[in-house]
Amino acid sequence: MLNQDFLTPAQIVAELDKYIIGQHDAKRHVAIALRNRWRRLHAPADMQAEIVPNNILMIGATGVGKTEIARRLAHLADAPFVKVEASKFTEVGYVGRDVESMVRDLAEQSVNRVKARRQEAVKAQAADAVEELILDALIPAVPRPAGSKAGLGFGGGGGADDTPQSDAELNERTRERFRQKIKNGELEDRRIEIQVAQSGPNIGVMGAPPGMDEGTLSGLQDMLGNMLPKKTRKRKVTVAEARRLLLDEEAAKLIDMDEVKDEAIRQAENAGIIFIDEIDKVASSGSRSGGGGGPDVSRQGVQRDLLPIVEGSAVNTKYGIVNTDHILFIAAGAFHVSKPSDLIPELQGRFPIRVELQSLTKNDFFRILKDPKNALTKQYEALLKAEEVELTFDDAALERIAEIASQVNAEVENIGARRLHTVMSRLLNDILYDVPDKIGPNARILITADLVNERLNDMVKNRDLSQYIL
Repeated sequence: MLNQDFLTPAQIVAELDKYIIGQHDAKRHVAIALRNRWRRLHAPADMQAEIVPNNILMIGATGVGKTEIARRLAHLADAPFVKVEASKFTEVGYVGRDVESMVRDLAEQSVNRVKARRQEAVKAQAADAVEELILDALIPAVPRPAGSKAGLGFGGGGGADDTPQSDAELNERTRERFRQKIKNGELEDRRIEIQVAQSGPNIGVMGAPPGMDEGTLSGLQDMLGNMLPKKTRKRKVTVAEARRLLLDEEAAKLIDMDEVKDEAIRQAENAGIIFIDEIDKVASSGSRSGGGGGPDVSRQGVQRDLLPIVEGSAVNTKYGIVNTDHILFIAAGAFHVSKPSDLIPELQGRFPIRVELQSLTKNDFFRILKDPKNALTKQYEALLKAEEVELTFDDAALERIAEIASQVNAEVENIGARRLHTVMSRLLNDILYDVPDKIGPNARILITADLVNERLNDMVKNRDLSQYIL
């Protein structure tokens, strides 16, 4: 992970280039937005509250990289990130989700990230505690008699305390030997009986009073759940499994959840990114009047519910109040039917940065298959490497795959880079099926243009391509 102190806009674009082909304008805009967040936190204190993020509206067809840009941006920033589809909020209050739920999801994700990081920091300490628990299950400790002192042996033995004290010393020596065996991994398959925490019952609150929001209701459920006594149950597991089960429990005991919640709320408010996809699905298709009923009323209702969240408001979550003033919102949509101007003016104003992503060309497909660190070809190579089979593609094959994907997109429906998954799956299915039964370990498979033509010939010639649509 790059240190954000040195994450300049040019460095952010360079990192995005490792995974996403093209779309340079979009990368520049999100890189500036990300760097501006760091700049705000280093601005004078009296100005920090005044500096609001420039939310971004990305316009482009499906599969051109909108979601991937936002996801990679959050990864680079090491920031809480939530992706939602605006269409899920349609008909809010009837069948859609509460719009504020995306902020609650962000808070949940932020808490999980901070908690995981804190637990990782105390992992060594938790591992020592787990080791003692496993040792107790293997060789229960024998308490020393009150007032006895180990290793003294006054009077040459024969005293009343000699036998119990010897038992305790023998127990300690035995435990020490087993502790060493545990450290050396010699007892991983030994079965022991341990006590593990049992998840409590799901407390449901029915008939919540009017005006109670989802965050308050969730907090009430958690409070009622915490009032019940914690239950444990016995399980017989291997030492290795016991270590896995107990490690998280012991690590959780070593961290302060109040501190975790406070830090998580701060991160969500100052570094959180919410990606609202399919924003065009709630545009009003050119009708702004909103008179009467119909879908436009529902869509405008969603927009008006989104507006205060994007403008900046306080949302109640079970971890505390989250202020959305400085959360970065990135909205995206294809806008094939509607236009960005079909959004209500107030919401348009909250997304001042607009960037149009370009449709992918044959050359883009070729680079997508060849250049990114997570290229689809490299993924298939890694899958077959697990079977000790070496899979490689020559450039001519990649060019032909790119040409076929581009042709199918043009003739059927343009789904962008996702079409490559369809084409690659069709190309490699037989090979994936034959490994390892017919194609054994140490085999080498070279994908050539001729092989691509042979496997995908019917896909190119068949005008009815419906079976290949995702």
